[in-house]
Amino acid sequence: MDLSGKKVLVTGADGFIGSHLTEELVRMGCSVRAFVYYNSFNSWGWLDQSPKEIRNDLEVYQGDIRDPYRVKAAMQGCSAVFHLAALVAIPYSYYSPYEYIDTNIKGTLHVLQAARELETERIVQTSTSEVYGTALYVPIPETHPLQAQSPYAASKIGADQLALSFYRSFSTPVAVIRPFNTYGPRQSNRAVIPTVITQIAQGNRKIQLGSLTPTRDFNFVRDTVRGFLEVACCDAAVGEVVNIGSNFEISVGETVQMIAQVMNVDVKTITEAERVRPEKSEVRRLYADTSKAVGLFGWKPEFGGIDGFRKGLALTAEWFCNAENRKRYQADRYVI
Repeated sequence: MDLSGKKVLVTGADGFIGSHLTEELVRMGCSVRAFVYYNSFNSWGWLDQSPKEIRNDLEVYQGDIRDPYRVKAAMQGCSAVFHLAALVAIPYSYYSPYEYIDTNIKGTLHVLQAARELETERIVQTSTSEVYGTALYVPIPETHPLQAQSPYAASKIGADQLALSFYRSFSTPVAVIRPFNTYGPRQSNRAVIPTVITQIAQGNRKIQLGSLTPTRDFNFVRDTVRGFLEVACCDAAVGEVVNIGSNFEISVGETVQMIAQVMNVDVKTITEAERVRPEKSEVRRLYADTSKAVGLFGWKPEFGGIDGFRKGLALTAEWFCNAENRKRYQADRYVI
């Protein structure tokens, strides 16, 4: 599928990854409709910070992914839909699992049902590496067993399986992208990399964190966005799940030290109980096998490996060290 000149919808366009994807689609020349969460402040989330020329080219729909009528209205006339709207905070899913089912599974159903009725040409369903749970073996291929270790992960497994069921039952042209841990400018500081950077930028040298031993395959947001575009344009990806990763595994503790090196400081870490997941819920190891993406569209991350990770961390730290950006964060308050 060629996206050039097509009208596309991005749900969750106001979020971290969604805003970056929306901006890139505009730059590509697509006619972009951004579905953002309705609020009384008339805020478009992170799109409020987009360059004026980007915002001027957007058609913004305010609504709620849990409203099937508003979702279908937003999808009218769109050739492709990038479905990113979701609740993503793992700790909050321990407190409010119902919200995750309601938003992540039922919200996905609304997109799929509308796509079936409107005969949308392409749907890209956003998954997460959390659906694999702690790796039984690495690198993790798409055929790895799915293990929900949090209500969030369970809701995403349900949403992914629902999407694939629509492909198998109704030939709905769905592709599932499964990015491993994305980081970069605009990410919530409930995630580990912004947590560390914002604490350092604020002058702290004793960094408050949860577990340090889990490993992750971190994706810089520009690579994740490119993964979305590649999956959407690849006809052979329809009906498939496709991992997007950096081909690099690193522990949280090692990540902290690399951030400190990039920011030219010395730090110590303090483990806080409230930041630690329940023992059986902690995903201990994630490391992507991206051979399917390589075979489908020649995937090669720009920020792959240790050198790419260091480059991505430097760009992320530079953004967070800008006082104007950082004032939107509360580094001294733990947010679930």
